[in-house]
Amino acid sequence: MRSNNPYKWLNLLFFLGVIAVNVLSVTLPLGGNTTGEISDKYYTYLTPAGYAFSIWSLIYVLLAGFVVYQLRSDTGSRDSVRSLGIWFVLSCVFNMSWLFLWHYLYIELSVAAMGLLLISLIVIYRKTRNINNPSLGEKLLVKLPFSIYLGWISVATIVNVSTVLEKNDWNGFGLSDTTWAVIMLCVGALLAIAVSYPYRDFIYPLVFSWAFLAIGLEHRDAGSVFVTASVAAGLLLLYSIWLMFASRSRSRY
Repeated sequence: MRSNNPYKWLNLLFFLGVIAVNVLSVTLPLGGNTTGEISDKYYTYLTPAGYAFSIWSLIYVLLAGFVVYQLRSDTGSRDSVRSLGIWFVLSCVFNMSWLFLWHYLYIELSVAAMGLLLISLIVIYRKTRNINNPSLGEKLLVKLPFSIYLGWISVATIVNVSTVLEKNDWNGFGLSDTTWAVIMLCVGALLAIAVSYPYRDFIYPLVFSWAFLAIGLEHRDAGSVFVTASVAAGLLLLYSIWLMFASRSRSRY
């Protein structure tokens, strides 16, 4: 354990920047377009019901907890916090970049920002998974926030890509939009399992379950999408419960 965390004030500054940009995106809104209006403009079979986006409130509350945790002298100098280095700052930069690009309708470029955000969170996630014998504070304020954050951005990246394809009238190699939605839901479910299983992380697939349920409810009239999303959400929920007990037995979460 070292005595100083050189990034703690930068982490605070850039996190406050993210909150400020999010507030502006709602109150102005940025570019004169709300997030919902843009989603409706490029509506796809992977667009979730509006309530799903409330998960952002939870993500930001948990990230605020992380920022406070890493500011404290007794916890901010822990190796689990210091190891994250500049990556949290970068994740904030990419988060803000995505908001500006999305709201000003640079949809294609927004995918690049989303991809960079995803990469930064993958790096952070892997670092938090390597914490040995985590304290309660590390479980709740270092590991948990980034499990949920990465889970949601993983789903959001899939949706973001589908939005770009819809905007550019992609023909889907002759397959219907609903068929591609079913394929991507299956790919997403497999991704949730592949990422979470090595770490016995039951939170990551739980986020997919939340998102898939919202997708299913939004597309109740599209039978194949509704059934696939609902079944995948249920299976991932059961899988998350199983992982929760498995993680406790191995004391890794």
